[in-house]
Amino acid sequence: MDKVTTYTQQLQTLVVLYLPRLLMAGLALAIGWWLIGWATRLLSQATKHLDVSLSSFLRSLVNIVLKALLLISVAGMVGFETTSFVAILGAAGLAVGLALQGTLANFAGGVLILIFKPYVVGDTIESQGKSGEVREIQIFNTILANGQGDTIILPNGATSNNVIVNKTAQNKAMVEVLAELDNTTSLDALRGWAVPLMQADEQVLPTPAPQVVVTALKPGGVTVAFRAYTLAGQNGAVHGRLIEQLQRAFAEQGVASPVPVSHSYIRNMPQ
Repeated sequence: MDKVTTYTQQLQTLVVLYLPRLLMAGLALAIGWWLIGWATRLLSQATKHLDVSLSSFLRSLVNIVLKALLLISVAGMVGFETTSFVAILGAAGLAVGLALQGTLANFAGGVLILIFKPYVVGDTIESQGKSGEVREIQIFNTILANGQGDTIILPNGATSNNVIVNKTAQNKAMVEVLAELDNTTSLDALRGWAVPLMQADEQVLPTPAPQVVVTALKPGGVTVAFRAYTLAGQNGAVHGRLIEQLQRAFAEQGVASPVPVSHSYIRNMPQ
């Protein structure tokens, strides 16, 4: 009977000691959980102008961090020792951060790209020696597709810290065809028929006007560039047509020994 009395007294003591703490901890947990939901919704409204992937990631990250802090605080209110738990979490976070520093750099780069938008989906860009159309901007990587059917994955960390050539931002691109001609070729006569030929293409823009310029002098010949401007995305088709049309025109005009250069290229219109 004495043992029962003792246990009863101990139980009463525990109830008196811990019941208020449990009630306060439960109240704090309920209010804190509601406040976290409210803060998450507020963050969702504040980041709705950002990219969907970035907005969703930020909401999830903030929600998880706040809930973890709330649970640690509630455990401390009840009476659990949380110092060691916090130290373990800090050490684990540091270890994970060191192991994933490259990934975190890519995440930071993705955030910068999504906020400052040096390029968007649909742009044609060149970076890190690779070029192609942007198909997707992910948190860690940017996905490109080139004309050869390749899928190119660029890490956002390196991309955001390197030179980015956006070939679509101005919505104009220069198409350039190089040809090595005999040095007896009359440049005035060449411009007389080559400029109208390029202007006649329906996808060549009137401004800036097509040009015929000498880019190099060589023994026995000159390198001539035939330049025209078109809308971004049409440069490939225009480039192919101009090569064919110029080749036929060389034969019709009797231009001596035209030799198209194999590395003819397309580049952006200078500002």
